[in-house]
Amino acid sequence: MDNVLEALRAAADPTRLRILGLLESGELTVSELVSILGQSQPRVSRHLKVLVDAGLLERIREGSWVFHRLSLGQGGARARALVHLIPDDDPLRAQDTTRLKEIENHRAQVAEDYFRKYAPEWDRLRQLDVDEEAVAAVVREMLPLTRSQKLLDLGTGTGRMLQVFGPDVGEALGLDNSHEMLAVARSNLKRWGMDNCQLRQADILALPLVYGTFDAVVVHQVLHFLDRPWMAIGEAVRALAPGGRLLIVDLGPHDVEELREQHAHRRLGFADEEIKDWLQAQGLTLETIRHLPGKLGVTIWLARRIGVAAMRTEPHMMNQGASL
Repeated sequence: MDNVLEALRAAADPTRLRILGLLESGELTVSELVSILGQSQPRVSRHLKVLVDAGLLERIREGSWVFHRLSLGQGGARARALVHLIPDDDPLRAQDTTRLKEIENHRAQVAEDYFRKYAPEWDRLRQLDVDEEAVAAVVREMLPLTRSQKLLDLGTGTGRMLQVFGPDVGEALGLDNSHEMLAVARSNLKRWGMDNCQLRQADILALPLVYGTFDAVVVHQVLHFLDRPWMAIGEAVRALAPGGRLLIVDLGPHDVEELREQHAHRRLGFADEEIKDWLQAQGLTLETIRHLPGKLGVTIWLARRIGVAAMRTEPHMMNQGASL
């Protein structure tokens, strides 16, 4: 009862309740919350501290950025329950939702402009300081496939993972939302002679596919560009057949801040525990982790889906009926 009362006291302020409503759908930085709420940073920071101290929010530092999100477990459940008491037609709630959408649209435009600009030299940029051939060798070792199997590559970019796995599978499909990336990928597939690989423009956070049909799904160097990387994992899981495997390749935690400004990175890599939590929340069993060292080291996570496909849901509803 003490925890419930503390949560009620913490949320008993219009601004703090608005903050909980904004964070219900994902992570936001302090500066983004300041922009949406139209209040000073010190004032917003004080509100955030109250909510963190009450266990309703978590604070995550990445380099010079600080993200906030609903807490794990019961704290997040209480926060969500309080948000759901706000009437749908509340004018402040509607205003906040509109401003949040504007920020999300701006982020998406920045990323789209970046991909359009760098599509022709994408493979070189994505190599960073870990050799792509070394990555290719490890992922093929970790995820052996056969000609009777189907592969899905989410955020295929220039088709690099289709080049790596295409010769081993019967069918492969690469999805990307960028026309420019797909144009490069189509040229590459023709040059590589990958007749068993197809491409389609699609939002990887809302897959236009029959779920449960792929033996393997690959998400290669994609998650760090996303506002809600866990949602891509959720869509990947739903695309997997029972017993299918999900291979994630991405950066480990790092502090190279210029990647945010120069290369549209939203996240500065991912820790093993963070990825593990997202996988477990979607009902996957993490089987293998491999770390390839470097200043921007690459991590490869391999997980297997057990049982039926996960429900399409927001991340904060996936763990114990509460927040992730």
